[in-house]
Amino acid sequence: MSAAPRARACNLDRMAPIPWLDEGNIRFMLEDLHTWAVVGLSGDPSRTAYRIARFLQDRGKRIVPIHPDAPTVLGEQGYATLADVPFAIDCVDVFRRSDAAGRFADEAVAVGARAVWFQLGVVDEDAYRRTASAGVPMVMDTCPAIEWPRLAQARR
Repeated sequence: MSAAPRARACNLDRMAPIPWLDEGNIRFMLEDLHTWAVVGLSGDPSRTAYRIARFLQDRGKRIVPIHPDAPTVLGEQGYATLADVPFAIDCVDVFRRSDAAGRFADEAVAVGARAVWFQLGVVDEDAYRRTASAGVPMVMDTCPAIEWPRLAQARR
């Protein structure tokens, strides 16, 4: 009786990096960008967008709710669209399904945002290519609440 073949260990060092999870872009956004427009942010504390907006505020970021109803959330005036915001936006953080998120990346570029962040589970490779081609860094399929402690751990 022959032994079962052994599974080979995955060598992560040899895997191609995922371009939208570039650590330099993640670090830039979390460390250098202050004003975060949060697309899909409503006043419902049970929603992930609300919890992440509060997480960002707790770390010194200014949040700007972007929602069709334009509610005031976490003490910040909301706006119906990114184009309605009367001041500079550093990062646009998108809480929408992948099939609806790409237009917000395009709008972020159009309003002069310095970066775009698509939340965990949100991936649109075409939007990534358009945004990167415009010279705007973009992160997808992760969350500031995941990356913040990971970066802090890496600094130790």
